[in-house]
Amino acid sequence: MKNPKRYTITAALPYANGPLHLGHLAGVYIPSDIYARFLRSNDKDVAFVCGSDEHGAAITLRAKKEGTTPQAIVDQYHAINKDVFKQLGVSFDIYHRTSSDLHKKTASDYFKLLDKRGEFTKNTTQQYYDEEYNQFLADRYITGDCPKCKNPGAYGDQCEKCGSDLSPLDLINPVSTLSGNSPTLKETSHWYLPMDKHEDWVKDWIKNGKLNGIQVHEPKEWRNQVVGQCMSWIDSGLKPRAMTRDLDWGVEVPVDGGAGKVLYVWFDAPIGYISATKQWAEDTDRNWEDYWKSADTKLVHFLAKDNIVFHCIIFPIILKLLGDHVLPDNVPANEFLNLEGKKLSTSRNWAVWGHEYLEDFPGQQDVLRYVLTSIAPENKDSDFSWKDFQARNNNELVAIYGNFVNRCLVLTHKYYDGSVPKMGELTDYDKEVLEELALIPSKVSNAIESYRFREAQAEAMNLARLGNKYLADTEPWKLIKTDEERVKTIMNIALQITANLTIVFEPFLPLTSNKLASMLGIELLKWRAAGQDDLMSTGHVINKAELLFSKIEENKIEEQIAKLESATQENSKFPPMKDEVTFDDFTKMDIRVGEIMTAEKVEKADKLLKLTVNTGLDTRTVVSGIAEHYSPEDVVGQKVSILMNLAPRKIRGVESQGMILMAENDEGKLSFIAPTEEMEAGGEVR
Repeated sequence: MKNPKRYTITAALPYANGPLHLGHLAGVYIPSDIYARFLRSNDKDVAFVCGSDEHGAAITLRAKKEGTTPQAIVDQYHAINKDVFKQLGVSFDIYHRTSSDLHKKTASDYFKLLDKRGEFTKNTTQQYYDEEYNQFLADRYITGDCPKCKNPGAYGDQCEKCGSDLSPLDLINPVSTLSGNSPTLKETSHWYLPMDKHEDWVKDWIKNGKLNGIQVHEPKEWRNQVVGQCMSWIDSGLKPRAMTRDLDWGVEVPVDGGAGKVLYVWFDAPIGYISATKQWAEDTDRNWEDYWKSADTKLVHFLAKDNIVFHCIIFPIILKLLGDHVLPDNVPANEFLNLEGKKLSTSRNWAVWGHEYLEDFPGQQDVLRYVLTSIAPENKDSDFSWKDFQARNNNELVAIYGNFVNRCLVLTHKYYDGSVPKMGELTDYDKEVLEELALIPSKVSNAIESYRFREAQAEAMNLARLGNKYLADTEPWKLIKTDEERVKTIMNIALQITANLTIVFEPFLPLTSNKLASMLGIELLKWRAAGQDDLMSTGHVINKAELLFSKIEENKIEEQIAKLESATQENSKFPPMKDEVTFDDFTKMDIRVGEIMTAEKVEKADKLLKLTVNTGLDTRTVVSGIAEHYSPEDVVGQKVSILMNLAPRKIRGVESQGMILMAENDEGKLSFIAPTEEMEAGGEVR
C-alpha cells in the first residue's frame, strides 16, 4: 500500500510459559521495533501492539509439573518478558495479555458473531487423548512421522520440515509429548472453520495480491519463504480446522454446547492484536477501529516462519469473514536463528536467554540489538556465536562508530572548548563527503521500507565509516599546527556527521542515539533532518565526551561459552558422556556392516527380536531390544552396524552373538546405524 494514513504493526505474541531467547528477539521483536521507530521518526501514525499469549495446553502442563496454577505461570513470564522488552528499548505502544477481560470479551464476541452467521460447522470426530494425563491433546502435543516427507518430528498441525498442513490423524506412529505414550482416540465435538470454502480467494490474495479483483498488496514484495509455505498449504488443499479445543484453560466457548471447551489458539491469539489495540485506544483516547477497519490502514505482521500460515491463511480468513477488517499488507516473517552452529533448543537449554544477557552485559542492550540485526535470518537461517558477537562489538561498534564519535568530541573540546567551529571554504573532498552524507539516509529508508533491516543497518554504519575515514584522511590533529582555519571546517563537518548518526541509528540503537544526542547537547531530531549538513550550529557548545561502547574482553566470552555448554549438559535428556577410553581400546572393537536375513519375536519378551545376520564372514544370531520400534517384517533386508567381537551371552534362552548398534533420540525412538550408500556385508566400520 502506497501512502497509508496509518500503520498497525503486530509482533507475534510470545507464549507465556517461558522466557525469551535470542531467536525470538532476532526473528520478531527487534525487526518490528526498527520498523516502528523508523515510521514514528517520519511522523507516521503508528499502533505497535504485542502482548503475552497466555492460553493453551503447554501452560497447563507446566503448571502441573511445577505444582502451581496456569495463572501463576503466565503472571511470572509475562512480567519477565515485558521487562526484557523494556530494557532492550522495544517500543510497543502497548504490551497486553490474552488473559485480560477485554481480550476474552473481544474473542468471545467475534466467535459468537461468526457462529451466528453460520461461518462454522459443528462436527463430531475422534481425537487423540492422553490416558495418563486425562486430557485431549492439542495439535502441538502430538508428534509423529510426516505422511509426506517422513520427518519423524512432525507436529499435529504442521510439518516444519516440508511445510505441509497436517491434522493429528495424518501422523504416522503418533506419540503424546505429554506422557510419551501412544494416544488413544475418543469422540468429541468441535466448531470447525471450513477453510476449503475460502481456498480460491486466499490463493488469489496470496499469489496475486488481489482481493475481490482489486490489487491490495504486491506479492513480489513478500518474502519467498512466506509465499512458498502458504502455497504449499493451499496446493495440498485447505481443510476444515477446528476452532475449539477440549481444555480447561483459555477463553471459554461462548455458545450453547461449549461447556468444557475453549477457543483454539489460532483463533484466540491473533485476536489478541485487536484487543491490545482496543485497550491502547481506550487509554489514549483514540478510535481502535481506525487501525483495523479503515482501508487506508497498512497492517504488517512480524513473526517467525513457524507462524506463517496461521497469520497468512487462518487469521485472514477470520478477518475477511468479519466483513469490515483489513488484511495484512505484508508479513515479513524471518527464518530461524541457530546458536553456535546448532539449532536452538529450549528443552536442552541450548539458548541464550534475554533476561540473562541483560544481567551479564549491563548497559550493552544496543550491542545485542546491533549484532542480532547484523545476522537477522531474513531469507535463510543464520547463526549467533559469542566470538562473532565479540568481533562485531570490538571491530565495528567500538573501532568504527565509537572511535569516530570519541575523536570528534574530544578534539572539539581540545581545540574549541566544546564550541562548534564555523564551516569555511570546502575542498573537493569535503564536498564528496557531504554528498555521501546526504545520500545515506535515503539508502537506509529504502531498505527499512522493504523490510531489509540488515542492509539498512549496514548503510547506517557506512555513515560512521564515512566519518571515521574522513578524520583519518584529513588528520586534523596534525593539521592544527599549520592550518587552523582548515581544521575548523574539518571539525564542523565531522560534527555534522555525528549529529546525523543520532538520527539514522535511532531505529537500530535507540539508547545509543539518545546518549549521543545528550553528549552533543541537542534534541533527537526527526528523520526529515537526516542528511543535512547544518544540524550543529556554529557556536553551539557540546557536552563532555563519554565512551559509547566498550571493548568486550576474551574472558567474558569464554564465560558465556562455558555457561552455555554447562547448562546444556545439566539439562540434557541424554545420558552424560562415559569415561574416557584410549584409541587402543577403540581399535579392539570389530564393527562390521551386516544384513538382517530373518527376524522373529522372542517368546514372552515384548521388547526382543531374534535376528539372523549376514556379517560377510558368517551368519549369526543376535538378540536385539527393538521389538517396540520395529516389526519383524520391517527389518528383513535392513543393513546394520554389528559389533562382532562382543562375548556371546544368553538372552531369554537364546545365545546372542554380537550387538546391533542403534541411535536413540531424546524421545527414546531408535534408528539403525547403517551406511548411507550401498555396501556389502562384511565392510568394516571405523
